[in-house]
Amino acid sequence: MRARELRALCLEFNAAVEEFPFGPETSVFKVLGKMFALSALDGTPLTVNLKCDPDDAIRLREEHPAIAPGYHMNKRHWNTVTVGELPDRMVRELVEDSYDLVVAGLPRAERLRLDRG
Repeated sequence: MRARELRALCLEFNAAVEEFPFGPETSVFKVLGKMFALSALDGTPLTVNLKCDPDDAIRLREEHPAIAPGYHMNKRHWNTVTVGELPDRMVRELVEDSYDLVVAGLPRAERLRLDRG
């Protein structure tokens, strides 16, 4: 998966937006103001920080050397994924899981608004 494909994937989710609060080189993907992915899309290697269930995060790190504790993030809840070292399908699943976790943490009224969108 290339950077443009990762960007397109992150933006295909309902109400997903790309912002640059840390400068033009770092894309932050949010849903209703809450971050679910962060990446320097021009970085080599291409990596993305993704939210993850804490138990799953530990298991994924043990099973895949391309998944590490979240760089500059809460390492209990975030992983840094080296995109090119994993199958595209797995990266897609990890991004979707991150989005779903963030949505699940939104207030009920906001989740309902997403469902209608």
